[in-house]
Amino acid sequence: MPPPRPRLDCYDKALALLGLRAHFRAELARKLARAGYEEEEIAATLARLAAHGWLDDEALARARAEQLAAGRGLGRRRVALDLARRGVEPAVVAAALGPEEWPEELARARDAASRWRRRGGEQPDALARHLDRKGFSRRAIVAILQELGLEAADEAGDEPAPQD
Repeated sequence: MPPPRPRLDCYDKALALLGLRAHFRAELARKLARAGYEEEEIAATLARLAAHGWLDDEALARARAEQLAAGRGLGRRRVALDLARRGVEPAVVAAALGPEEWPEELARARDAASRWRRRGGEQPDALARHLDRKGFSRRAIVAILQELGLEAADEAGDEPAPQD
């Protein structure tokens, strides 16, 4: 049986984790805490990494937001939720998302609707739910339904006609 490997110090462990992929500050802190490092040691490690440019939540949040919006076709709400779940500060999330640009959101929602319809989706309510799950604004969803000549029952205010 080989002898046990010596435990890495906190900084080396953090570098090893960063070597696998970029991490947000909160993600890295959680992983180091789970590995059994003390709070003070983690705080010092995070400060040292940030000072050397290895931790940059702002740049990573912008890259992640772009990846999710352009690459996966997600809306602002879903992107914001993903970043928040990773422990990104609300101000950093807002900066990463930038100003809401209606033409870009509408174009992404249009692409998502087109992909969904190519897979056989036709029901307006189902399309509206799909776009909502993708994180698009209500305004974008209504605009897409109108462009396609569809209206979800709850959007149009339609109620079933009374049966005599």
